[in-house]
Amino acid sequence: MLLETITPEYILSSPIFRLLFASFLGSIIGLERDFHGRSAGLRTNLLVSLGAAVFMILSESIALSTSQQLVSAKLQADPGRIAAQVITGIGFLGAGAIIKNGLSIRGLTTAACLWISAGIGMSVGAGQFDLGIITTLISLFALTVLNKAERHYKKNSYRTLEVVVPNTANISEIIDLIQKRNAEIMFLEKEKDYDKNTMNLNFSIKTKEKKPTDELSTEIITGLEKASIKIHKIKWSRQ
Repeated sequence: MLLETITPEYILSSPIFRLLFASFLGSIIGLERDFHGRSAGLRTNLLVSLGAAVFMILSESIALSTSQQLVSAKLQADPGRIAAQVITGIGFLGAGAIIKNGLSIRGLTTAACLWISAGIGMSVGAGQFDLGIITTLISLFALTVLNKAERHYKKNSYRTLEVVVPNTANISEIIDLIQKRNAEIMFLEKEKDYDKNTMNLNFSIKTKEKKPTDELSTEIITGLEKASIKIHKIKWSRQ
């Protein structure tokens, strides 16, 4: 008799199965993040998806348990009120994953993964298994296939080149060397130290190449080292 009651419909409607399935889908997203060495990896995405599923199940459970009382009072239960707060909570987690360093921003993809994991958990918690599975597959496609596809087309990249040279150095020679590498100088900051007789040049550079910027930086630095200008310091960094 017990086996007869365990039907596919019963399993799919079981809160335990929904929690386990939401955890499984969230862990798939987390594994991809772990492979790329991100801080919000397997455990974080699993817990986010699990927590979202819990709140979704609670929302439906509370709405159903209080529906009769609310009907008698001519009120209507809203099963989405608790679940709606999940989005706000995930916003705080995502903000913690984003790091801003100058003009460079890192962690946006990781923050988006946390947001997606929450959406997957909410979908499974609401019994929308197809929606959760499709969202997971599309997310994996974006994180893996599209990540490799980005290497096959040109895109803008922004870097800072700091060069310390003597005050009498010819700046145009440095500018020509940078521009020969198909790098665009957006602006130049110049600072002179008359006590040390040095000049600090900060170039903000925009490139549009398929090849990695590390390769471009090697070309520019090697060119500066071979130039006739005496170089005291070279620093290449992300914006």
